[in-house]
Order: sequence, then structure tokens, then C-alpha cells
Amino acid sequence: MQIIPIASGKGGVGKSLLSANLAVALGKAGKKVVLADLDLGASNLHLVIGQQSPKTSLGTYLAGQADFSSLIQPTDYENVRFIAGDAEIPGLSSLKIAQKNDLIKKFQNIDADYLILDLGAGTHLSILDFFLLSPQGIIVSAPTVTATLNGYLFLKNAVFRLMYNSFKKNSKAYQYLEHLKTDSASLQKLYIPKLIEAIKKIDPVSAGVFERRMEQFHPRLVMNMVDDPKDADKAYKIRRSCSEYLGVELEHLGIMFKDPMQDVALSSRLPVIVYKPNSILGQAVFRIADKILQSETIQFDNEARDDSFAAADTEAETDYASKMSYVEDLVGTGAVTMADLADTIKSQNFEISQLKKENMLLKTKLLKAAEQGFKI
Repeated sequence: MQIIPIASGKGGVGKSLLSANLAVALGKAGKKVVLADLDLGASNLHLVIGQQSPKTSLGTYLAGQADFSSLIQPTDYENVRFIAGDAEIPGLSSLKIAQKNDLIKKFQNIDADYLILDLGAGTHLSILDFFLLSPQGIIVSAPTVTATLNGYLFLKNAVFRLMYNSFKKNSKAYQYLEHLKTDSASLQKLYIPKLIEAIKKIDPVSAGVFERRMEQFHPRLVMNMVDDPKDADKAYKIRRSCSEYLGVELEHLGIMFKDPMQDVALSSRLPVIVYKPNSILGQAVFRIADKILQSETIQFDNEARDDSFAAADTEAETDYASKMSYVEDLVGTGAVTMADLADTIKSQNFEISQLKKENMLLKTKLLKAAEQGFKI
């Protein structure tokens, strides 16, 4: 089975659109496909493929109210089955480590030719771990500066996650990374090839494990929402950055032009390749599906750490470092300025102050109302 996690650095770039239509296209090619909505906390993939809101979902399973096998439901499309997420359960977007590991095992044992995972946007560790279930995950981006930057940052965080998961906790390589983490800004600015050269000198065995896994790591890029053919050049810029700074050879899977037919198809609750297969968007999806059908299924080796860098306090630290790195990269590339950040902080502080005043006013009114009620 080929697992195809589909992710994006930011929302609104068409990740779910690609996931749903790609599943249907592969099903039309005679392949058994399971499509899973892992955009937990914002699950709406069932709307894209025209499914009714399901009674059983990942939410009901994680709440202990359903068996995993009952989650895999048939769809109206040949060879395609569907696992719904759940946006109704608070906290579902932040999985516990045991829940994440359980889902990973369940996904790996599904009987299908292709398992497509529609992941949430961003770089939370759970999202990165699901993305790294396969060396062949897909990143969806758009030509805008923020979308391409976030796509690159997602892959940057995925490489760091892969590195941590490749080093045993008591190894010199792991300890070296932990030491560098005390200066997260310096760690994030290091080029991966240079970092590995430094690790080779102190722990060649661990460096070798990571290098083998990096040789197997072949993420794929889809550039969506293209208006002008020149916008496609943004994909090559991401590829060059990934090769030079991350040591990752990114495969360019294809581009998808903006097509008003998508909005019409969505309102009809049909995938665009079903609603109008000959549309520009439909043809782009079929081309991407053909490339996937022709690709060899590859997997990471099994020399990963058992503890999966899983301590809760460490996850919190890593999340914080990722957020700070994101801000630093935005400032460094000029996407935002320090003045922009200062204005944002001032605005948020003002809003908080106003909310506190409104809260005090409401409390005063409630107390007066309660006193009057007692007098009556």
C-alpha cells in the first residue's frame, strides 16, 4: 500500500480539493483507495465528496464509541472508501501521543492500494508524524509569498522531525541537537547539509541512519491556484531552496490552474473530476494521478527511535521553537516587518484591555440584577 499524506503550510490552498479528487481519480483507475480526513478540528472533507455527515468518525473512535473498522465507509465512487474526521469534539485537533500512535498502526494495516491522508495545515508534531508515515507525501502550495514560504517551512520542520526520530535518545547526535536547541534561532538557521557534516564528526552511525532516510525522502509538490503560467516558476524556487538548504530533492508533481468550475462542483457536492472531468482542473488532477500510478512505492527503513521524541514537555518546547522560527523566517524574508509585528501586538493588547473592561461591566450588571432579584 502506498500512503499519500497531503499537507500544506497554510490553509486555503486546496489541500482537501486535491485529496478528494485524487482519491476518485485513482479509484477510476481501478485502485482500491481509502481517503481519510485528518484535518482534525476542522473536518469538512465529506462535503467535498458529497457524503452526508457520518455517524461514525475518528472522533467517535477516539472517544471509545466505535470500532476502527466501522469508520471505513463506502462512497458513491468506485473503489473509494472514506474515513471521516470530526469537528464536533473539543480538543480533537491536539491528539495525545497514545492516540496518535494507535491511529498510525491502524492506518498502516488498512487493506488498500492507496491511503490518502488529508492533513491539517501547519506544523504541529502530530501533523508532521502523519506526513512522515511515507517518504512520498504531497505538499500543496499556491503562488503567493505566504503560501510558498509556509510550504518551505513545513518541509523544513518535517526534516528536523525526521532527524530527531532517526537519532536514539542516548546518542551523541541526539544530545548535540538538544544542546543546539538551547539556541533555537541558531538551530533553525543551520543548513541541514552543514548540520549533518558536524554530526558525522561526533556520531557517524546516527548520521548514517539519517542520511539513508533522507535518501528515501522524496516529498512531492503541487502548485495550486495558478493564474499565470509564470506563477509556476514559484515551484522551482521552492525546489531550489529545499535542495540547497534542506538537502531534500522535491519532486514537482504538477500545477493546477484556478478554475471557476470548482466552486460550481462544490456547491453541487461533487468532486470536480466527476462534475466536469474535461475541465482544466479535472485534467490537472488526472495528470497528477497518472504520475502517482506510475511511481514506485517506497518506504522509510525501520531504524527509527522507539520513543518517537514523545515526551509531552518536549513536544511543547518544540512547538514553541517552531512558532518562533516561523516568525523569524517571516521577518527575515521581508514578508512582515518588525513594525508589523509591533502593531499587531499593540492591537491585540488593546483588544484584551477592552475585553477586560467589558467583562467587568457585565459582572457589575449581573451583581446588580441579582441584588434586585433578591429584594423582590
